[in-house]
Amino acid sequence: MCRLLYVVGQLGLGGLERQLSYLLRVIDKARYRPAVIVWNSSPNDMYADEIRALGIPIHCFPRTATSVAKLHGVRRLARRCVPEVIHSYSFFTNFAVQWAAFGTDAVAVGSLRGDFIKDKKDSGLWKGCLSARWPRYQISNSVSSADIARRSGGVFIPQRIDIVRNGLDLERFRSRNGRGGRRTYLAAVGSLLPVKRWDRLLNIVEQVKRRKVDCRVRIAGDGPLRRCLEQLAQDLGISDCVEFIGATLDVPAFLEESRFVVHTSDSEGCPNAVMEAMACARAVVAMAAGDIPFLVEDGQTGFIVRQGDEVTFATRVVQLLSDPNLCHRMGMAARARVEREFGLGRLVSETLGAYKSAGWTG
Repeated sequence: MCRLLYVVGQLGLGGLERQLSYLLRVIDKARYRPAVIVWNSSPNDMYADEIRALGIPIHCFPRTATSVAKLHGVRRLARRCVPEVIHSYSFFTNFAVQWAAFGTDAVAVGSLRGDFIKDKKDSGLWKGCLSARWPRYQISNSVSSADIARRSGGVFIPQRIDIVRNGLDLERFRSRNGRGGRRTYLAAVGSLLPVKRWDRLLNIVEQVKRRKVDCRVRIAGDGPLRRCLEQLAQDLGISDCVEFIGATLDVPAFLEESRFVVHTSDSEGCPNAVMEAMACARAVVAMAAGDIPFLVEDGQTGFIVRQGDEVTFATRVVQLLSDPNLCHRMGMAARARVEREFGLGRLVSETLGAYKSAGWTG
């Protein structure tokens, strides 16, 4: 038996998966007896071993199983585990959690992450609509995602949305190299997917290079666009100053030698990459997307640039490259803010508080 049952799409290298692993690491496991169900299990589930090492049971469904079979499987596991709360940690598994909790005393809680409209579309017509509506109570990691859901109107929206922003391991993510003697490149972190707009970043690098400013960029992440982006870098004549290093588990070490962090995504929720950069005392130059304008104080901890304004973005990059003292001051201010607001203790307390708001009496 468990008190808290989590359903997640997969446990590979990703932002929501990292947040679930953080939550499970810090929560009182003896008191709450958590367990996890993985909807699409894979050999690449990098967080699975970490969660199992905490003594938390994981139940997996193969990718080859049908959605109907998985729905029934989640329901059977819920009957066996008898949880008090069933929390979907992925948007597209929301309705599965509602179905599993139906007819039981369990409180069903869903998740909103990233762009609400895009998540509905990507989940497919019926799964997207059902997961947008049920469970009636859902947790969003960003104000922007919640606002989009509320404004979208219609029947297929949650009845109530509470905000629980992402948390950070402040010991793992911290600056250890002083004022930056070893810092040699600009860092960018994220999956190589269209929504991240890596093409935009490459265009910006080309502009900086045309201004005769030395600019080396390293991109940590992998995905289906890698070959296309490598070709684009070659076409733009910037292959000598852009390096794709692939996915990395040691993001703190990657950030350690960076000057500052750049982020050019079209759509975001509450991005881990930006928070982790701030925790490592790195200034951030980012396009305005999701909760980034909340995370980064423009002119204080970095610069926020209007969506699509590549010229201004390039100007801000040149400004920080030309002024190491400003870069350092912004990075230290970013670290101070993260310490005040984004610790893991807050993630746990606010998540448990959200369960109680949904009706849990635990």
